[in-house]
Amino acid sequence: MSPVRVRERNASGRSSGTRWPTGSRQDGYLDWTDNQKLADRYIQAYKLARDDRRARALQTFCQIYWLELLRHAGVDGDRLTKDQFVTANRLAVIDTGRLNVTEGGGHTIFDDTDGDNEISKNEFARFLRDVWKSDAPDAMGSFTKLDTDGDGAISHHEFIRAIREHSLSNDPDAPGSMFFGRV
Repeated sequence: MSPVRVRERNASGRSSGTRWPTGSRQDGYLDWTDNQKLADRYIQAYKLARDDRRARALQTFCQIYWLELLRHAGVDGDRLTKDQFVTANRLAVIDTGRLNVTEGGGHTIFDDTDGDNEISKNEFARFLRDVWKSDAPDAMGSFTKLDTDGDGAISHHEFIRAIREHSLSNDPDAPGSMFFGRV
């Protein structure tokens, strides 16, 4: 399951990018097991024990996020179509009453393996390879876009900014859009 950007065009013709996890099942639906697999990939990539506080935080965030998607989709069941996911994700991002997807998700998944509060090129490469399962030749080019101050690392602030851009921007060339890939 590797996330890709879904480029939907709204009435004004603007693109609204949203991740659609692919590769799990080929039935056109998303369910909890898809989010669970993503959480597991983070936990494995970060080499966390299941009882580690950070692993529990990732698992909890993914569970609450999934429940928020279901709530915003207004479905009776436990799975979503691509259209339901796109709509529910957008609504979950702007409704911060129960879960702040943008801030909470960004802080939960920030991968600073050596404790220096920034993501190095090596950490970023590992993240792309082990979590997003990306081996695209231009994937490391997004590192430079995310490193907005050009200091050779992605700071916590730059990472959260990228999550905000991914979640809230309609600009497919924004650094946050670059981070989650382009279609």
